[in-house]
Amino acid sequence: MAVRSQTLQRALRCFCLGAFNLLGSEQTEVPFAFEEHAAPGRPSLYEYRPLVRNFVEARADRLARHEDARIAIEELRREPAAAIFARAHAGLKPTEDDALLRTVLLPVLIKTAEACGGFDWDDGAFDHAYADFERSLFGEGRAYAAVTPVVGISAPLQLELGRGIRLRPAATGELAALWPEARGLLPSGFGREPDRLCVLELEQALAPRAVEPPDAPGEIGDIVTSLRLATAAPVAAGPVLFERLDWRPLGIRPVLPISASQPAGEATRLDAFRARLASDLVDRLGAADADPELGEALDRWELSLFQDEPFRSEQLRESLAALLGGTDGLWAAALRASLLLGETPRERASVMERLSRLARGERVGPDDGELQRRALVEVLMHDDRVSLVEALDESALGLRPRPTGYFAARAIAS
Repeated sequence: MAVRSQTLQRALRCFCLGAFNLLGSEQTEVPFAFEEHAAPGRPSLYEYRPLVRNFVEARADRLARHEDARIAIEELRREPAAAIFARAHAGLKPTEDDALLRTVLLPVLIKTAEACGGFDWDDGAFDHAYADFERSLFGEGRAYAAVTPVVGISAPLQLELGRGIRLRPAATGELAALWPEARGLLPSGFGREPDRLCVLELEQALAPRAVEPPDAPGEIGDIVTSLRLATAAPVAAGPVLFERLDWRPLGIRPVLPISASQPAGEATRLDAFRARLASDLVDRLGAADADPELGEALDRWELSLFQDEPFRSEQLRESLAALLGGTDGLWAAALRASLLLGETPRERASVMERLSRLARGERVGPDDGELQRRALVEVLMHDDRVSLVEALDESALGLRPRPTGYFAARAIAS
């Protein structure tokens, strides 16, 4: 491949040559790892490999102090296409220089050293590593991805959830391959427990000159909320997400705290119907930005998942009032919810009785919070909350039929 930037290639080559000289002169040998890859129901696989990446990254601070590193970083800062690497979340308190070191200089060095099998220099190994980086830097588009473990839910096959996000089984060792530090950042039992075998993966195409990576924590947070609404499962993601750009490690970012906390509940398997519902819900969560009462109702319900009595009942009470009460109070919200959730007069009476206890300030039963989850799903799927409230009031007066619920409409369509 023809080199697009001779000065950048020269700067990176000098950095790698200097690093080879420094690291190759050490008396310490590159360590090897004997790694187990376990999978449920299968024999464990073992891999024996040199830890070149670990060896290099442990000496990153020393490499950064060399003049070759400073010159290479200055060349990268002059290149507009490298701006997104300078914004990477690499390290605990990254500066732009530190981000460029850890997302560009060290990966090129590591790829060269791995191809050389150590620190005996080979021009072809560097040329291949640099060409791979330049394709990413000057390509017509960039492939961004963020991957995070998910617990409390499982899926035997890949399921699309909208906005470029999918739930899929985790491949053995996929995180450790790009992020060696991932092993200490995964949920307990991940890869071994039945409800800890999947990842959420966000993929987006970026413009060649994109400067900032997408808001992956926000996108993952929305899909976690949607899965909790669609399944009532104790879904949680994280605690961190792993970012890559053109299949190169870009950074590690924390997941939003409420999305990374696992509520109590029974894990479940995601089926195609509820995956479609979660996809529909995530598209509608944006309505909460323009409807503060809907946003309040969602926030209160999600907080209730992590609280004990009497705080749980209070959060559910406030969520119901914000969702359907308006200026009319909790009793009106309970009546409207009963019309929305009950398909028959007997069902509506049962819902009204249970929500009336909540409206009177009594504590709800273990399963009564399920009514608020269902009410949130129905309101979100009707798009316009204000128009829905008006329709429910007219239905209560006998002026029009009650609005058809989402689940009832899907059953009819089926």
